[in-house]
Amino acid sequence: MTASLAPLHVVEPVAASGFASYAWLMIAVPLASAAILLLLGRRCDSWGHLLATIASWASFLVGALIVAQMLGVDEASRRMTRTLFTWIPAGEFSVDFGLLVDPLSMTFVVLVTFVGSLIHVYSIAYMAHDVDRRRFFAYLNLFIAAMLTLVLADSYAVLFVGWEGVGLASYLLIGFWNRVPANARAAKKAFLMNRVGDMGMLLAMMVMVANFSSVRFSDVNAGVAGLPQAQATLIGMFLLVAACGKSAQFPLQAWLGDAMAGPTPVSALIHAATMVTAGVYLVVRSGAVYTAAPIAASAVAIVGAITLLFGAIVGSAKDDMKKVLAASTMSQIGYMMLGAGLGPIGWAFAIFHLFTHGFFKALMFLGAGSVMHAMNDQVNMRRFGALRTAMKITWASFMMGWLAILGVPPLSGFWSKDKIIEAAFSAHSFGTLNAPWAGWLFGLIALFGAGLTAFYMSRLFFMTFHGTARWTTEAEGSGVHPHESSALMTIPMIILAFGAVLIGALMSIGDFFTKWLAPVTGEVEHVEPVLPVLVIQLATLLLVIAGTLVAWRMYGASEVPTAVPAANALTEAARKDLYQDEVNETLFVAPATALAKTASTGDRLIIDGILTGIAAASAGLGRLISVTQNGYVRAYASYILGGVILALTIVLGFRL
Repeated sequence: MTASLAPLHVVEPVAASGFASYAWLMIAVPLASAAILLLLGRRCDSWGHLLATIASWASFLVGALIVAQMLGVDEASRRMTRTLFTWIPAGEFSVDFGLLVDPLSMTFVVLVTFVGSLIHVYSIAYMAHDVDRRRFFAYLNLFIAAMLTLVLADSYAVLFVGWEGVGLASYLLIGFWNRVPANARAAKKAFLMNRVGDMGMLLAMMVMVANFSSVRFSDVNAGVAGLPQAQATLIGMFLLVAACGKSAQFPLQAWLGDAMAGPTPVSALIHAATMVTAGVYLVVRSGAVYTAAPIAASAVAIVGAITLLFGAIVGSAKDDMKKVLAASTMSQIGYMMLGAGLGPIGWAFAIFHLFTHGFFKALMFLGAGSVMHAMNDQVNMRRFGALRTAMKITWASFMMGWLAILGVPPLSGFWSKDKIIEAAFSAHSFGTLNAPWAGWLFGLIALFGAGLTAFYMSRLFFMTFHGTARWTTEAEGSGVHPHESSALMTIPMIILAFGAVLIGALMSIGDFFTKWLAPVTGEVEHVEPVLPVLVIQLATLLLVIAGTLVAWRMYGASEVPTAVPAANALTEAARKDLYQDEVNETLFVAPATALAKTASTGDRLIIDGILTGIAAASAGLGRLISVTQNGYVRAYASYILGGVILALTIVLGFRL
């Protein structure tokens, strides 16, 4: 984020060998499974879910073997490429369909395949009574394959294939129960808003081709340092638009809450392991671009800072359990984008928080699904309360995710999110300006966001599992009888709970995670924060405690009304997502609709008018000529005679 940074130097890739040469299997296996389930149709209803789950675990096994191979070699051998075939031969410009196996891509592979496979296991029970379970699992496999294509790509063009693939899979899964019109609308909304981001990606690639005649990461990284800053900034800003669309960052975040229309395992997959993490991956993978474009890097940090507060404010007012978690994801991805925008002081920590977040966010979404399973598919927390008495495993495992996202030591969030807060206080520039105040700006925003996170996540936890039981349905007011979920649902939650507790500490031993990423992100640049680290940590912890206590006083120790109480203007705005849909409607949808109507009117009056006039004139001329076709030979002879006389007159006139 500083204009004085040297170009990013990372280890150059070598040809893949050993297990890494089989990296393509991680994509091919779930993709083949999805094809089988979709092509065979109802014939594999009885076993399709098992095939899909085995395929996902097979990808994880291949990934684990590759990671083991990489850990056994030196740093210089941990970046490997494998070209599968020539994809686009177009003269001087050509694109090979190649894979890049390095610590960054394999971090995502482990997250996607391990968490994704646990979600597959959970879904076997969760979707057991759905007549289209086989199709659901086919879409899950398609999602996994697309995300793996995205993170393993060795060029922006191949990445774009996976980028579009996760967009398609999310559309199919968000609208899986499309017999409900609201679900179909939610899927369409997500699909269309992501197309805005996709245009950013396409424009970025166009600028790359114009400057480098290539879209390979290695070519772009090698050439971007020599570009005029305006061109580098253009690429960085277009990539940021792409990241905002896919990761639901301001101002393209409106689709994320509606995406809860899909089955809950889909929400877990989108929010923890796939879709919304893609934007963070794109920014960090494009680190060389943002090193050469400090203005674009600052824009990334600003977007992250705005979004982390936006999501936290919205999450503080929602009563829908899944939408609180969706707002939480938006906010936590904002932290990651903030870290990614800080440059070398934050890249590794952004990915670290993404990795730990994948475990505890998947855990909480699966916990939400368990609660819904027990409460007749309700999501209104005002109808919950005291569920710890009926769902002890769900309560205990969800508690681990709650404490982890709060950043309570020594759980995972403490090791990752707090590092981003410290990095934010270490910001020392703003665009091309040397700006020591940037550390105060970003640091205080990140600190305040930690307090808000503690409040709204504690509110969710206490309203759901503590206080008095409010177990009635909204429609009929009749009672429900909550119960613990089956082992196929609780075991994945327990495994993820261990990850939420331990993964952050394990990855921090000897700075393992940052050293692991060093071949891609370089060494973490050390900059002294504007406050001592101990002060930052204590302030963060105090704000977390304060937010938790306020939530306990309001929603744990006090009676929670089942009806939505009147609220002040800010709370009412937060309940309506800070009017993001209204803003989009006013600024974009309404003008576009008016333009379309104007164009339609113009088309009807001008284009259709011209064509209709030509047709009418032709018909009139035909009617006029038809008068001469009377069937009398003497009339036809007179026409011929008249024509001959006219022709002779013209010829003689020219001769005279």
